[in-house]
Amino acid sequence: MKKIFLSIFPIILIDQILKIYIKTHFELGKGVPIFFIFFGFFFVENPGMAYGISIAPGYFGKILLSFFRFIVVLFIFFFLYKNIKKKSSNYLIIPTIFILSGAIGNLLDSFLYGLLFDTGTIYNQESHKWISYSGISNIFPWNGGYASLMKGCVVDMFYFPIFNIYIPSWTPFFWRILIFQFFKPVFNFSDFIISIGIILLLIFKKKLNM
Repeated sequence: MKKIFLSIFPIILIDQILKIYIKTHFELGKGVPIFFIFFGFFFVENPGMAYGISIAPGYFGKILLSFFRFIVVLFIFFFLYKNIKKKSSNYLIIPTIFILSGAIGNLLDSFLYGLLFDTGTIYNQESHKWISYSGISNIFPWNGGYASLMKGCVVDMFYFPIFNIYIPSWTPFFWRILIFQFFKPVFNFSDFIISIGIILLLIFKKKLNM
C-alpha cells in the first residue's frame, strides 16, 4: 500500500496543482501560447471523458461517468495491488501506476470540483446544453460550490496543435475552404499520464509478467 501511495501521490499532486492554478488564474476559453503556435495553455472544462469523449448527454451522463470512473479506479487499484504482491514485472507495474494516477486525477475533478469552486460549466435542463461562465473561479467559496457531488467538470489545459493544413476551395473534391488541425483536442496532465501508461503497455506487452 505504501509503495502504491508513494508512486501515485506525486503525479496526482502535479495534476491538481496545474488544474487549480489554471481554473483560478485563467478565464474559460482563454489561454497563452508557449512555443509559438505549436503548444500552449488553453483553459476548457470537460464534462466528458479524456479528450472530450462523452458516454451520455446531460447530468445523467455526468453522474454515470463519475460512477464509471470510480469503478475503474477501484478495479485498477486492486489489479495493481495484486500484481505488486505477486512481484510482477515493472513493465506491468509502472504503466499501471501511470494509468491509476491519471484516473484518480480526473476522478477528483468529477467528484469534488463542483463543491470546491464557485463557478463552473453547468448543464441547462431546458436547452439541453452545457453552459459556460465568465470571470475567474475562486476556490473554497463561502456560499457553496457551483454543483453537487459527482457533477464537477474536468479541467483541461494543454493545447498541442502540431500543424494546420489549409485546403483552398479550388482543390478538386473540395467546394469550400477547409482547415485541418492536428492535434486539436485540449487535454490535461492526467490524460497525458494515462496515455503514456497505455503506450508503455503496448510497447512492452511481450515482456509483461502477469
